[in-house]
Amino acid sequence: MSKVFLGMSGGVDSSVSAVFLKEQGYDVTGVYMKNWSEDLPGMKCPWAEDLADAKRVAVGLDLDFEVWDFEEEYKKRVVDYMLAEFRNGRTPNPDVMCNEQIKFKLFYERAMSRGADYIATGHYARTEGEKLLRAIDENKDQTYFLYRMGLEATTKTLFPVGAMTKPEVKAFAVDRGLDVATKKESMGVCFVGEVGMKDFLSHYIDVAPGEIRDIETDTVLGAHDGAIFYTIGQRHGLYLGGGLPYYVVKKDLAKNIVYVSRNLNDSHLWKERISLESVKLRQAPPEKGIMVRLRHRAPLVPVEFRDSELIFEQPVKCPAAGQSAVLYAGEVCLGGGIVAG
Repeated sequence: MSKVFLGMSGGVDSSVSAVFLKEQGYDVTGVYMKNWSEDLPGMKCPWAEDLADAKRVAVGLDLDFEVWDFEEEYKKRVVDYMLAEFRNGRTPNPDVMCNEQIKFKLFYERAMSRGADYIATGHYARTEGEKLLRAIDENKDQTYFLYRMGLEATTKTLFPVGAMTKPEVKAFAVDRGLDVATKKESMGVCFVGEVGMKDFLSHYIDVAPGEIRDIETDTVLGAHDGAIFYTIGQRHGLYLGGGLPYYVVKKDLAKNIVYVSRNLNDSHLWKERISLESVKLRQAPPEKGIMVRLRHRAPLVPVEFRDSELIFEQPVKCPAAGQSAVLYAGEVCLGGGIVAG
């Protein structure tokens, strides 16, 4: 009987994964990864509630259950990285770093040292040997966040819900009487819960109010409470009055100025070439037929990949520096890199 350590978050996806693995005959140990437990003023971290939900499901299924504390490593590898990126005016994706450094590195390595044959999570993705494949449910596909997971870990990872749609997962949970079947998905900071990134950052980074200026006329249009909170391309949360929307097109951190424009075709927003850094390829890209996803759930766009640079036939709306661009050939995730800038 193959031994599997399953990351259980207390949500419906990992809970359904637990049922599937048990019914398929695996020796399953549920593991709650305690990555963050700090409460911030006015913001209660949901870790204890999530832990209770995960443990309740494991007990109901008669699974062994453990809590693995990764808080120290998480602070160093994910949170500190994220804060440093924001201080430099970039917009990082902590979920990508969490998957690379914690779930499919530390969790994987500890599980293997404990005699595991496989690890498993509730991510929407599929594997085939070293290949990482898009999920059946294109709307829930999470390979965008998983592209940096190691090849060895990929061969030893099971994604039980990767061949299901989200409605099928929820229906399955209801049918099996899982309490978490109707639990609301967390949409906040990946490790804190229902907390806006701005609220979280304000507790760790000193910021000062500054001006919002029209980039064409240099006219002061309004004020902001910290340039680091704004992302290139952002149009919500500017509070600059009615009419056509303004878009953030540039940030000057030294002067603490946010520049905006009503021109959606502003050259700061559109690029025919995008440079990548920290590129991590899972396999050599083919000469033709490469597609790229520039944001989670964004459409796949044809691209030429050459020397860490994405080259497009037509200008594309460029993601903010610090975000990920992920390459695909058909359903296979080829890897990707971090948008430079």
